[in-house]
Amino acid sequence: MLRKIITVGDPRLRRRSRPVLKVTPEIRTLINDMIETMDAANGVGLAAVQVGEMVQAIVIETPEDEDDPTSGKLFVVLNPEIVKTGKETEVGVEGCLSVPGYAGEVERATEIVVRGMDRYGKPFRFRPRGYLARVFQHEIDHCNGVLYTDRLVAPDRIWEVKPGEEEQAEAEDARQRAAVHAG
Repeated sequence: MLRKIITVGDPRLRRRSRPVLKVTPEIRTLINDMIETMDAANGVGLAAVQVGEMVQAIVIETPEDEDDPTSGKLFVVLNPEIVKTGKETEVGVEGCLSVPGYAGEVERATEIVVRGMDRYGKPFRFRPRGYLARVFQHEIDHCNGVLYTDRLVAPDRIWEVKPGEEEQAEAEDARQRAAVHAG
């Protein structure tokens, strides 16, 4: 079922979400709804708070990229937590379904270690890199009441985009960076 995505100004976006203690039928339904909602909005990630549910749950699926084996893979993480951040950072473009009509530049670690639970409640650790690491940091920030606009490299490093194209601007920036690094 599609859920309504809440937008900036809604106070829930600024609150810390609570941990998922048990994978219940309601949590499974929420996850499925989040995936459907993210796909319908052409997003690459979505946190439960963005659909008004105050639990630590994120879903991520970056566009297919033949040079990135993690692209196109669906990630469902409950209680996501960054346990280690690499030293290298990179400034990149970010957009957000909850901040419609804007994209901006944010500096993020290029490699992190995330721990959490999968959709079945099984604990795991994962080491996303590059664009996927950026998306994980963005979505985990949502669980902590932080928006990408709080992390802009400078107040003037945000600009308008067509509504619905926020995350496409982000994905295009990631593709261009990958091409530069590969060439």
